[in-house]
Amino acid sequence: MAAASVVGIDDFSVYVPPLYLPIDVLAEKRSIPYAKLHQGLGLQQMAVADAREDAATMAANAVLDLMHKNDLDPCTIGRLYLGTESALDGAKPTATYILDMLQDHFADAYGPNCFLHCDVVDLTFACIGGVDALHNSLEWAAAKQDRIGIVVASDSAKYELGSSGEYTQGAGAVAMLVKQSPRLLAIDPDFGVATRPAYDFFKPRRKVRKQDLIREVIQLLPDLSAEDYQLDELEQRLSSGLAVKGVLDCNESYLTLHKDTPIFDGPYTTEAYQARIREALMDFRNRTGTQAGTLDQYAALAFHLPYAYQARRMFSELYMEELKVRHEWMDFIERNDLDVPCADDYENREQYITKCSEFLRAVTKTEDYQQFVQQYIAPGEWASARVGNLYSGSVFLCLMAILEDALDRNRELAGKEVLTFAYGSGSKSKVFAATVQEGWQDVARQFDLRMRLDNRQELDYATYEKLHRCGLNKNVATQSEGGFFLADVHERADESEGVRHYGYAATAAMA
Repeated sequence: MAAASVVGIDDFSVYVPPLYLPIDVLAEKRSIPYAKLHQGLGLQQMAVADAREDAATMAANAVLDLMHKNDLDPCTIGRLYLGTESALDGAKPTATYILDMLQDHFADAYGPNCFLHCDVVDLTFACIGGVDALHNSLEWAAAKQDRIGIVVASDSAKYELGSSGEYTQGAGAVAMLVKQSPRLLAIDPDFGVATRPAYDFFKPRRKVRKQDLIREVIQLLPDLSAEDYQLDELEQRLSSGLAVKGVLDCNESYLTLHKDTPIFDGPYTTEAYQARIREALMDFRNRTGTQAGTLDQYAALAFHLPYAYQARRMFSELYMEELKVRHEWMDFIERNDLDVPCADDYENREQYITKCSEFLRAVTKTEDYQQFVQQYIAPGEWASARVGNLYSGSVFLCLMAILEDALDRNRELAGKEVLTFAYGSGSKSKVFAATVQEGWQDVARQFDLRMRLDNRQELDYATYEKLHRCGLNKNVATQSEGGFFLADVHERADESEGVRHYGYAATAAMA
């Protein structure tokens, strides 16, 4: 029987919008102590998508960079799989927009049908969709020699102004070249997985009654109220085949609306994240025969990071379990003079849970834990601190940060494994190991992640708010190298309604 093919990630490319908002600016506007966001959550800067950027343009820019770096012939790319929760359509895959841009770009050199036989699709499962796309593509690449695929994760993490999620926002895309005999990371085919349905974070189709919408509009008019109108009659006329066609002219009594901003429960999401990664880690160990208590065998731990310090803040429970398996727990408790809570000492479960939370926070403040964080978790945090949440791309940004950090520190990683914890609300986690390959430095040296983050344009708050409210039609950036951009979206209420056209500009000024 033939040995299993080694497959993995041959190269990464990242696209981060050329605009960012300093977190201290947002903290001042929201009357939040900057230390809470910077020292408590690790936040420094927030990447902000420009007026003519979306999930498709960011992904296309990342893929284009990947193709140029690796001198890829479009005709040899067998698939382009997209992980996103920022889809542009309820039916047409966002990946087709990416393919359209790339096909136009390469048409002169390779012909108008250069991507004709490339399989494309979107995979959506909140922040883990990109890992699902990678997992699927690894199996595809392993099945036959010389298959080349591209996986891209692209999202714009957007929350309501003034909400508790606003300061974690971010935007960008990470593209990966997937093939056999990768130069960068070989991925273990045994993924640990854990899935439990949850409503910790979601973007529902919201139902709005026509009458409620009409009433809100009337209330905005001067000196009028909804009582001045017969709402039943207005609704009936809107649904009776009027010659005037518009948004409200439909047969249903309500409209279905989609918003880019989610409904979320922060504490519940953290609880689900912690539970799923523990369950997925157990499954990974069962599948691979890896023993508990061996996290220190890995070169680093990579995480999905909704904010930079998410992993270090919530990993203390798994750290505690590791110490217990290694029979080091009692020494740790005594050395740090910690008082372990006992359920019998409390009148009710709520008091006990509160005390446990306080205890785990105390664990994170110990010198032992801080050293663990600096060695295994911190190398992947720095990029997230300067970008924000990339949703489906976050865990891959963390992997890139770990590799570039090791390169900067002249740390040899060849032959060592990075254990990766992915999470998507709803909720699912996957845990997998990635082995760093010989010669990885030559590939990682081309990431230029830190350089890209150093060469962005700072936003003032007023411009940030205009972009957030979709109040600008032209790009703000003047310092970027250009790239793909959204040219226009048809607004006519006919068969071309919603059709999106994209362009390419060599400089920001042309966009």
